[in-house]
Amino acid sequence: MTEDELKKRMKQFALRVIRLVRALPRTPDGRTIGGQLLRCGCSVGANYRAA
Repeated sequence: MTEDELKKRMKQFALRVIRLVRALPRTPDGRTIGGQLLRCGCSVGANYRAA
């Protein structure tokens, strides 16, 4: 897998996480879990670039 392919896959993963979080219910539990999921799901690309 090339570097460009990996970056593309990480971006697609982050977009899928965002869509999942948007589909969660607007309850306190959903917001708490969604916020954490959004932070960790979108940090994959940032951590890769930092390393």
